[in-house]
Amino acid sequence: MDAKSFLGMQQVAENQWTLTVTERLITPGNFLFGGCGLAAGLVALEGASGRPTVWSAAHYLSHAPTGSLVTVTTELPAVGGRVTQGRAVARVGEREVLSVIGSFGHGELSSPSPWDLMPEVPAPDDCPPRLNFSFLGESVFSHIDTRIALGRSFQQLDGIPGQSRTALWARLTDHPDFSAATLAIFGDYVSGGSSDPMGIPLMGRSLDNTIRIANLEPTEWVLCDIRMHALHNGFAQGTAFLWSETGVLLATASQSISVKKWTPDHLKKP
Repeated sequence: MDAKSFLGMQQVAENQWTLTVTERLITPGNFLFGGCGLAAGLVALEGASGRPTVWSAAHYLSHAPTGSLVTVTTELPAVGGRVTQGRAVARVGEREVLSVIGSFGHGELSSPSPWDLMPEVPAPDDCPPRLNFSFLGESVFSHIDTRIALGRSFQQLDGIPGQSRTALWARLTDHPDFSAATLAIFGDYVSGGSSDPMGIPLMGRSLDNTIRIANLEPTEWVLCDIRMHALHNGFAQGTAFLWSETGVLLATASQSISVKKWTPDHLKKP
């Protein structure tokens, strides 16, 4: 299954796609998961440009609730010899819910050696599973197998501030073909990165989401190496380095996040 099929996208015109917000694409809050929104924009823009993603950013404007039909319309304002500049707008009816911009293309030069290194963490099979949000019903998290490689689970948060760097192994249980759209879904894990450094469970909602593709090496598991930079006046910012199992840097993802305390009783249950 490729990312287009995972998202349930259908091309209905040369520059237009649709998808229905099913339960496997939503957050526990019953609206389209931000990473899936960016992924949908990438599927449409890569299809329109015929070129792979270099970088892309999503700006989240409104919610697309469960069951809604989302229409993604693309345009390519600049097409060069190596790079195409594109944008996509996703709407529910006449209401704009997110916009995506990006650059698409390829060149020849590559570094002979890595400029950054993956942190030393246990292998996925040696890491404990992250809290599944199944008690809140079906969501995208029901389709992502996530293991804690560095940091604490929600149940372990005790009010004592922790480290600003955490890491999660993640894979989609539906095994879509590896793509920039797949990485965009994992990149949205930055939105939950403020809990460990603050020492309390927090709810983060993305204001924006940027993905920069480095190398699409096929891998079953992706390490989301999350580095939070700041939290002030209710807004946080952070970056995730996305690594393959063999230590190849796949992409970097960054976000601005609206953060609130999240302490429902179910988080106290074992």
